[in-house]
Amino acid sequence: MDPLSDILSLIRPDNYLSAGFDIAAPWAIQFPDQGQNIKTAAVVKGECWLAVDGVADRVHLKTGDCVLLPHGKAFLMGSSLDAPPMEAGKTFKPSGFGQIRTLNGGGDCVVASSRFGLKGPQADLLLKMLPPLVVIRDRAESTELRYCIERTMAEMRKNDPGSKLILQHLAHMMLIQALRMYLNEDAKGVGWFFALADPQISTAISAIHAAPSRNWTVERLAQTAAMSRSAFAARFKDKVGQSPMTYLTQWRMLLAGEKLLNSREPISQISLSLGYESESAFSTAFKRVMGSAPRGYSKSMESIPLPVGSGRP
Repeated sequence: MDPLSDILSLIRPDNYLSAGFDIAAPWAIQFPDQGQNIKTAAVVKGECWLAVDGVADRVHLKTGDCVLLPHGKAFLMGSSLDAPPMEAGKTFKPSGFGQIRTLNGGGDCVVASSRFGLKGPQADLLLKMLPPLVVIRDRAESTELRYCIERTMAEMRKNDPGSKLILQHLAHMMLIQALRMYLNEDAKGVGWFFALADPQISTAISAIHAAPSRNWTVERLAQTAAMSRSAFAARFKDKVGQSPMTYLTQWRMLLAGEKLLNSREPISQISLSLGYESESAFSTAFKRVMGSAPRGYSKSMESIPLPVGSGRP
């Protein structure tokens, strides 16, 4: 797989809610803090305003626009943000997965949304790369994202057998398409996500992900990227924010953490599978990166609560 697919597979974004609402003006809905979740919303029809806690600017959304709320911040959405707000928890409580709620008679604005719970301690690997609000504007190149939005609404309206599974897949497609478009539009940040927009650095990251157990050196990674060692090391640090060897170690330890939580492989086998001939060297690296010794890692993760779904869009 490619690096983005690898990391999404590692954090396993679980779509536990896809729903929508059709509403008439004037209206405003206050949505509470979403916790460790990624929220997506798309304006299918009409227009509205959006204000997110901690984000100074209010955003005007039009038909076809999509937003990501990667940090689960509370937000207010409405035809006018000065209108008396309804509470989302009370307004949408009767609604379930895949349902469209009609409010005020409907007709002016239709919004489809999905919410993803992130499982595992590796969630910050993606979330820390993203701002609290990502806006994807509808343009000619938004065809794939627009298709996902339209298919989502069609499935919600039909509610045929199998719709829930189709909606879950469409929600994942919307999430990935939005991330792709954000990467293509704004590749100025620092971190592995933004580095994927750099063809040579992306090639090196892909090589690490494809063969994490290989005896990588900066020289070998530079050859993979068709760069000189010094130029590669400098650009990797500039784009990713850490050295190639630091990134390699971090990725190995994240894979190790996943195996410790979800497999019965012995530590000795995990260490060998990730390129460590010495279990003690692996354990030292794991504790430095993950903050816990391998043998106590599973128990330390038991205290971290997993996100719980609710009935709000």
